[in-house]
Amino acid sequence: MGILNRFAMIFRAKANKAMDRAEDPRETLDYSYTKQLEMLQKVRRGVADVATSRKRLELQMNQLNQQSNKLKDQAQKALSMGREDLAREALTRRSGVEQQVSDLSTQHATLQGEEEKLTLAAQRLQTKVEAFRTKKETIKATYTAAEAQTRVGEAFTGISEEMGDVNMAVQRAEDKTAELQARSGAIDELLASGALDDVTGTSKDDISLELERMASGNDVESELAAMKAQLGGGSAPAREIEGQATPGEQASPSATQQSAQPAPDQPQRQGEGS
Repeated sequence: MGILNRFAMIFRAKANKAMDRAEDPRETLDYSYTKQLEMLQKVRRGVADVATSRKRLELQMNQLNQQSNKLKDQAQKALSMGREDLAREALTRRSGVEQQVSDLSTQHATLQGEEEKLTLAAQRLQTKVEAFRTKKETIKATYTAAEAQTRVGEAFTGISEEMGDVNMAVQRAEDKTAELQARSGAIDELLASGALDDVTGTSKDDISLELERMASGNDVESELAAMKAQLGGGSAPAREIEGQATPGEQASPSATQQSAQPAPDQPQRQGEGS
């Protein structure tokens, strides 16, 4: 029995916790308000039923009063005609009718008192229901505002599940991007060093790249000198620029001079021979 009791207690605790999570205070308040409206409607129907019964008694009392007056007239008429026996019979019936009217009057007074009590109770209940409705709407508005504020706070702090999933997706994207960048840089370094062959033929080795950079630097220097000459407005700088020979052109005059140097030595050799 102890195990069963513990199991039942655990089940009730779990069920109570699940119900607390599923319960919405706004729905509970609306349900309570609906029940109060139903109770107020029942009280109003009770007032209407009592009023209907009272009205029915009033109709019966009117009919009995008319019957009593009729019997009284008949008794007077019979007595005037010398029929005392008929007059006595009419008055006897009238007495019974008057007794019924008296009983109905008592019931009418009772119903009228009950109607007044129910009417007062309905008014009080209606006042309470209206006050509860105002309080209900206030609580619902406060709860909705607090719930919205909590959701906004959770969204900003990343506590909510939606923002947690978004943050995880962003982190995965950043990790993949960093991995791809590192892989691309490593491949470029391997291609530049010649460790990997470029099957497309578009990559160049380090020597070719260095030569291209040197040629580009020479072009820049030449263009810069030409621009300076244009800004100076003189022809001398231009001639100096034109007079500067390329390394190949400088090599050819030196070779010519070397070939022309033995010419002065020839007379000396001729003198020695003579």
